[in-house]
Formats: sequence, structure tokens, C-alpha cells
Amino acid sequence: MTTFADIGDRLAALAVEVPSWAYGNSGTRFKVFGSPGTPRSVEEKIADAAQVHRFTGLAPSVALHIPWDRVDDFGKLRAHAEDLGVRLGTVNSNTFQDDDYKLGSLTHADPAVRRKAVEHNLECLEIMTETGSRDLKIWLADGTNYPGQGDIRARQDWLAEGLAAIYAELGEGQRLVLEYKFFEPAFYHTDVPDWGTSYVHVAALGDQAMVCLDTGHHAPGTNIEFIVAQLLRLGKLGSFDFNSRFYADDDLMVGAADPFQLFRILVEVIRGGGFQPAGPDHREGVAFMLDQCHNIERKIPGQIRSVLTVQEMMARALLLDGDALAAAREQGDVLAANEVYMDAFYTDVRRDLAGWREARGLPADPMRSYLASGYQEQIEADRVGGAQAGWN
Repeated sequence: MTTFADIGDRLAALAVEVPSWAYGNSGTRFKVFGSPGTPRSVEEKIADAAQVHRFTGLAPSVALHIPWDRVDDFGKLRAHAEDLGVRLGTVNSNTFQDDDYKLGSLTHADPAVRRKAVEHNLECLEIMTETGSRDLKIWLADGTNYPGQGDIRARQDWLAEGLAAIYAELGEGQRLVLEYKFFEPAFYHTDVPDWGTSYVHVAALGDQAMVCLDTGHHAPGTNIEFIVAQLLRLGKLGSFDFNSRFYADDDLMVGAADPFQLFRILVEVIRGGGFQPAGPDHREGVAFMLDQCHNIERKIPGQIRSVLTVQEMMARALLLDGDALAAAREQGDVLAANEVYMDAFYTDVRRDLAGWREARGLPADPMRSYLASGYQEQIEADRVGGAQAGWN
């Protein structure tokens, strides 16, 4: 039987990338809400992200979003992050906010718009070279609202052409990661709506192209852990965007709606070899990232809570008794096999994790320690004036 003492070293390999935009203001299509202490620059976003890593030891990298996080000198921004004890991670391209992209970006009927979208992604590759980032993550809002509005097949051809042009410019060690989304903002059809479409495109590109799985981007009732297992089996699961949803893509804190689902997903990640320690250049296999918007809660505590939830469910998944599970399956004992799963999921590891943190020089209760640190009060007092950062 696996004990917590058996998994401590493996658990130390867990790293969760946090997104820069999680620290800015966000909201719904009706209202973006302001909040005290919100960063006014990407440098302040990174400073806030560094606090998450300081108190949890789980968030060593920060994902950027371009053009939201564009600066004149990315080498200087990289040094700023490293001075704060974190590094710059995934670069996310944005081809969904310019007026030119109203009817699509890489799938637009106008070749000039498609070329503009390609050029933007090539700019992101240049930024990656300066920041030392591995992954270019592409999510497209492309799609149509009405039957007949666009040529569905032609749009797939244009998408393939655009992705190939971007892929051809990848540097050594860089990856293109294609994210999918079931629907929204397009309501009739989305050009990359599911893992199969994403897989078809990245498989055609080559070994440096992978699928990004956002846990909120699926139809209700979808068995996400099956998709995880299949993509790992195919060698094409590049990264996760962890969040939670109740109805549609809500970008809520991970585990808020269904922590058991997160546990099941992580069981398959471990089973499929997707949880591996990072190498000396930090270029681990499957990347774990948060993609969340804290509309009504404080940003930094929301990120702390989220990375701790991933850690807790990873610990429970590592405690799964593989030998007992294999025996139950071999004997065809359905209930015994399910009981093994449930025993691991219901194991309360919070006290063990507190001791594990203290042994590594981290606070036993990261959330309480952050709230007692005075950092939140400091940024709320200091960041007065100037434009607050926001996702729009």
C-alpha cells in the first residue's frame, strides 16, 4: 500500500504555470470589474505571480499573453522575472480582439487577414526566443454564427496552411500547442471545437506540435480523462489549462465544481507518463497551467488556492494503490476496483502536505501566510492611479 512518505519526492516535481492575465481585472461580456491592488503593468503582474510561488513553491513560471503583455524589451522583462524568483513561460497569441478578426483570423476568407494572423504568431515566436519560452499556445475564436455564413471545409484548409507557416518557423526546442474549445464566441460552428480537430492539425504538422486541453472547454458530461488518456497514448498531449466550470467555460478556480474529475484526470496523467520532473532547462513534458479569471475574488489568493488544489489532487492520485487496482481488474471485481479509486480520492492529505511544506522551508498554510504577510494591503495602497491591467 502506498503511503504519503512514498510519494514525497515525486510530488516535488509538480510545477504549475500561472497566467499573467489572472492578476488583471476580468468579468463577463456585460462588465469588467475593478479591484484594489490590480497590477498596472506586466511587471506588476509578474511580481504578484512571484508571491504565489513564494508561498507555495508550486508556481515557478508565468505565462504571457501578447499583445496584452507586450513590452519594448523582453530580455529586460525576463531578467525582472528571474530577479523575483520565477521565469517566463508559455506565450499565448491573441488573434481575437482586432476588428480585422471579426469574421476569423487564421480561417478568415481574406488572405490579408490570414497573413496578419500568421505574422502575429511569428512575432510571438520572436518573443519566445527572447524570454526563453518553450511553447507558443494558439487559441482561436474563429467560427461562424449562422449556417451558410462561411465555407466550413475551406476554413479548415486555411487553418492548416496558417499553422504550417507558423510551425515552419519554430526554433529548436520550441513547440506549437493548439487549444480547442467546444463553443464561444462563435455559436453555430467553431473551427477548432474538440480534441480530434486539434489532433488532426498538430499530427499533420509534426513532432513539435501538440494539443492543449483546457478542462473547461467541453460539452457537459464529457469524459475528459478519456481524452487525456488518448492524447497521452498518441504522444500529443502538450499542456493543460486547469480551471473549473458549472455550465459553460466559466474559468473558475480549478476543482471548484468537481474535484473528483480533477483527481481522475491526474490519475490518467500519471498512468500515461505525463507527470515527469523538469529537466535542467525546465522543459518538462506535459505542461500544467492555470487559465482562470478571478472576477469577484482577490487575484493572488485565488491563484494560491488553485495551485494548492492541483497539488492536493496530485497527491491523492499518486496514492492510488496500483497493485490492488490491477488485481481487482484482473479478477473482474468491479466494486473492488472502484473502491480503490474512491479510497485514494477520499484520503485527506492536507496535514501531510502541511508537514511536507514545512520540511522544504515553505509555510504549512500558504493562504494564511500570504494574508498575514501584508503584501495585499501594500499593493492596494501603492497601486493607486494609472490604468489597471485587464483581459480586454
